[in-house]
Order: sequence, then structure tokens, then C-alpha cells
Amino acid sequence: MTTLTSSEKPPSPGPADFDLPGIFGTDVTKPMVLVVLSGVLIVSLFYMLARPAAVVPGRAQFAGELVYGFVRNGIARENIGSKDFQRFVPYLFTIFLFVLVNNFYGLIPFLQFPSMSHIGYPLGIAVLSWLVYNGAGIKKKGFLGYLKHETVPGGMKGPILLLLVPLEFLSNIILRPITLTLRLFATMFAGHLLLILFSLGGEYLLLHSDNKLALPAGIISALLAIAISFLEILIMFLQAYVFTLLSSMYIGEALADEH
Repeated sequence: MTTLTSSEKPPSPGPADFDLPGIFGTDVTKPMVLVVLSGVLIVSLFYMLARPAAVVPGRAQFAGELVYGFVRNGIARENIGSKDFQRFVPYLFTIFLFVLVNNFYGLIPFLQFPSMSHIGYPLGIAVLSWLVYNGAGIKKKGFLGYLKHETVPGGMKGPILLLLVPLEFLSNIILRPITLTLRLFATMFAGHLLLILFSLGGEYLLLHSDNKLALPAGIISALLAIAISFLEILIMFLQAYVFTLLSSMYIGEALADEH
């Protein structure tokens, strides 16, 4: 970390703070390592939680079952329906944990970087969800049947379809992965940027500024950084939940008998 003097201004936070250099002179960046680490952590953790497979679960097994039940019953069953939901639970459970862990990296000391603030990662998961729900719909209804299901609103006839069909196609087929991506990316990007802003601002005002108002302003900035950190805990969970929830809703809609 660069040491600032009282005559120097702190660096202005911006998109450049998300463009991290390669580790040890390689092309492998910190977000790449964190994404791989998240996969290892999730698989290892739930392997250990599920391994006892006791009829009366201990605390660790109970915690794992609680998370699984939350995704299975609270998300998948509610939005896909009791007939078809079970085969999509592994996918929804995986993306929920994957997004959640990569979001929480932003608050873990020494890591302190949410992987989902790099747009490529939420885009990749959004495209995967797009393939899953479109594939499920095409498998059930056939290509043309599914296309009609997604673009022709039920009960609508006549010339109005010339307007509605392109709009429905744009909304249901084209824009969904984009909105899924931007919602997650923008929230993680903005939250991390705010943390950088108030953390660096507080450090500069408390340690490097000679202004008489620097001390109270620095204290306020540091307190805001702490408050935003607690708020981010909630937001990070909600973003993982919303991403998984919308994916399950799209799957349920693709499989529904009516549009």
C-alpha cells in the first residue's frame, strides 16, 4: 500500500480498481483464483456436511440441509411446480451457493473482492440459465411450440400481434440474460466501489490530512464504511437469492402450459 503525505491527495476510486494485475507475473488474476476457490470450497464443505448422512442430523448436517431445503422448497418448488422442480434443484442449488460465496468474498479480509463485480462471471451464469430454461421449454413443447409459447400472449389475436410478438421475443428471449447479468454485476460493482471510497477517504482524513475538519469527517467516513459493510452482507445474500429466484421463475414459465 502506498503511504500518502499530507500534501498528497488520495487516489480516486473508479473502474481501474477492478482491473487487477496478474498474480506472480502471470495472466492469472485474483478473481480467477477466487472463482476456482469457491468451487473447491462449496464441494468440500457440502461433502463434509452430507457425509454423516445421519437420520438425526447434527448441527453441521442440519445447517447444510437447511440451505438445501431453502432452495429446494422455497425457490424451486414454489416457482417450477411440484411436478417438474426436482430435476432443476441441483442446478439452482449450485448457482445460489456459487453466487453467494463469490459475493461474500468482498467482505473477507485479505480477499476483499466480490468476483461478481467482474461482468464476465455473472454473464456466464446468466447465459447458462438462459440455456437451461430455453432447453427445458424446447424439450417439452418443441422448438416452434416453445417459440409460440414465449412470443404469443394467451388469448391475443389479430393485428395487435404484429406489435406484441416482437416485444415478447425481445423481452423473453433476448433481454433476460442481459438483465440477469446487469442486476448482479451492477450491485456488486457499486457496493465494492462505495466501500473503497469510504475506506480510502476515512484513512486519508484520519492519517494524512492537516485540515481541522479532517478528524470528524474521517470518523464519519470510517463509520459509513462499516455501516455499508453490514448492509452489503444483506445485499450480497439478496442478489444470490434474486438471481436464483428469477432463474427458477424462467424455468417454471418455460414449462408452463400457458404463457
